[in-house]
Amino acid sequence: MNRLSLASGVLPEFGAVDVIEAGAAAGFDAAGLWVDPVEWTARHTREAAAALAATGMPVLDVEVVWIRPDTPLDDHRKVLDVGAALGAANVLCVSSHPDEGETVAQLAGLCRHAEGSGMRVALEFGIFTRVATLGQALAVLDRVGHPMRAVLVDPIHVDRSGTPIAQIAALDPALLPYAQFCDARAQRPDPADFDAVITDAVDLREQPGEGVLPLAALIEALPAGIPLSLELRSAALRGAFAHPVLRAKAVLDAARSWMERLA
Repeated sequence: MNRLSLASGVLPEFGAVDVIEAGAAAGFDAAGLWVDPVEWTARHTREAAAALAATGMPVLDVEVVWIRPDTPLDDHRKVLDVGAALGAANVLCVSSHPDEGETVAQLAGLCRHAEGSGMRVALEFGIFTRVATLGQALAVLDRVGHPMRAVLVDPIHVDRSGTPIAQIAALDPALLPYAQFCDARAQRPDPADFDAVITDAVDLREQPGEGVLPLAALIEALPAGIPLSLELRSAALRGAFAHPVLRAKAVLDAARSWMERLA
């Protein structure tokens, strides 16, 4: 069975403690936490650590390290340091840097920074970044060449980038410590329309089985038992479930129901 984690994006208006407690109350196996390096303080770390201890929830990932020309490296390192303090297994990274060499250099530095904690540095590809496809992500990771490097697969970005499922099936399983999971509608945004791409990813995701993505084929292509972060960023879910526990439970119940039908 795949361990299921509550992605922070399901509850974007709530803090880390709320996400942890909602995930535990709903029955998730783990949680993902959003760490804003500018706003996150030592108090946030203490409170999150206490909530993790009280609930017994592990942290599957922290996010997001967003590599840009104007973002200080210290901000990225802080996200990793918070993740290490909370026992996170992975850190989610994306890159909007126009210089691929700089993306490689920063990811390599983050991998070295993560060595002591054992945290994997997972590069997510998608048409909202400069690393738009799995092929581009693998080219970057080949240049990084560090054992802590990883790639993050998200079904909506797989579809919107035109990445073949067969390419995912051919990946070295060691590059896939976890994956994200969701469904999506058939209509794809214009890749040249950044606002439409973001709206599609942040507001229009659907529960597994309610959209058209080839999720069964994707599950088959991924390593058996890989942990899945349920990344249900959805305006409809936010509107229907104002309470964090109710929203988390709706997401978990839908995913488990889909997996039971698949089995």
